[in-house]
Amino acid sequence: MVRSVVATAYGGPEVLAVVETDVGAPGPGEVLLDVKAAGVNPADWKTYNGTWGSDPAKLPLRLGLEVAGVVAAVGPDVEGLAAGDEVIGWPVRGAYADRVVVKAETLVARPPSLEWAPAGGLLLTGTTAWHAVTAVHAGAGDTLLVHGAAGGVGAMVVQLARLRGARVVGTASAANHEHLVELGALPVTYGPGLADRVRAVAPKVTAAVDTVGTDEALDVSLELVGDRRRVATVANFHRGPALGIQVLGHGPGADPGTTVRADARRRLVEMAGDRRLRVHVGATYHLADVARAHRAGIDGVVRGKIVLVP
Repeated sequence: MVRSVVATAYGGPEVLAVVETDVGAPGPGEVLLDVKAAGVNPADWKTYNGTWGSDPAKLPLRLGLEVAGVVAAVGPDVEGLAAGDEVIGWPVRGAYADRVVVKAETLVARPPSLEWAPAGGLLLTGTTAWHAVTAVHAGAGDTLLVHGAAGGVGAMVVQLARLRGARVVGTASAANHEHLVELGALPVTYGPGLADRVRAVAPKVTAAVDTVGTDEALDVSLELVGDRRRVATVANFHRGPALGIQVLGHGPGADPGTTVRADARRRLVEMAGDRRLRVHVGATYHLADVARAHRAGIDGVVRGKIVLVP
């Protein structure tokens, strides 16, 4: 028996519970992992807070989409992995646990230089950011506007765009401006007058990525970027499709970018391993404190990634 986090009902973080479950043995193409770290993401609480609907028949809901850990056992037909291997995995199901069974194809070797907490929080935000930067074709000669640049996905977008040679302008609260400068972005404060503040530091914006989903982010992006095909949102699934911009992710009508994101896993791990890409871990919580971790994420009181450790 292992400890595992589940949502016992639909609601707020108070519905989360740590229960004992029988994880079972890995089947064909599967691997059993001893979990060292599991990233916390908005998708986790959207699963149980009603954002994506509610179906009592699906309860209890296992949580956790990304993981870093040590291989404990491999199932039939698994090649290239053995007990003791240190790996990073995404997408998985039920990573909030002491042990979890995952598909072998989701795993990438963990570089020794990448600590467990950032390893556990790398791939969901990293692959989302990779998809966004790829979709808007950000590169040398571009000026990219990133809304929510200090957030988990936003910080990854900033770094990946910079690595591709783009100039980046990032929106954030004043308290996060120094952090954006460290990432290589020109910081601007969001709020009324945003378009003029962006123009003051970057007269010509060629592409934009929205990671926050606000009307302001979309309106300012469309005001500043001439080609709507070079505007993407990973957060506004309501207005995005009607505006003719790129809508990325798993919302209604969005492009999931399955192949792009899967292909990015190994590259992201390599870049994080050699320090070209930084995963800023803002806080770690033990499994027993999962409700506190989710409340901190929902309230936005932690800058950077939140990671659960057993």
